[in-house]
Amino acid sequence: MLTARCPVQPVAVPAESGVARFYDAPDLADAYAVRLPENAIDDPELLARFVFKHQAGWVAKLMSVRDAIVARAGLKTARQLRSIKDPAAARERLDIFRIYTRSAHEIILGENDRHLDFRVSVLQQTRSTREGSSRYLILSTVVHCHNRLGRFYIRAIAPFHRLVVRSSLQRAARIGWPTA
Repeated sequence: MLTARCPVQPVAVPAESGVARFYDAPDLADAYAVRLPENAIDDPELLARFVFKHQAGWVAKLMSVRDAIVARAGLKTARQLRSIKDPAAARERLDIFRIYTRSAHEIILGENDRHLDFRVSVLQQTRSTREGSSRYLILSTVVHCHNRLGRFYIRAIAPFHRLVVRSSLQRAARIGWPTA
């Protein structure tokens, strides 16, 4: 149950999400839900762009630390992913993420690297509540590791990942979702 005090809650990866069965045995699978106001836009891509655009300043600092560490291991950095200059390729990206699929209710983002592949789903879901039906935005992440480096990496960053996702959804809700 989502409350005013804590509008973001952990939930199961929704069965209707395109990432729910993306990997047979994911090394990480989590999801967080936030209730959308009635007048919020209903475009999952625009909602995802809003969430990632309005992240707290400490998230950028954390990503800089991450980049400094992973660059030494030859992994893709956020700076590299943001610096793609090809306009056609840039249209198929959302912040540091490649856009894999779009539908009326979901956008799936992600990246493949030598240590792991991951997908992020931003899904709108309508649920019945005591007050009637409500729309929720659910951000799900699934990760498949290829090797020991990937498993070490995901164990090391998982607590930060969860903190960033929750913080980003809370901040978007606090700022106020874009309206139709």
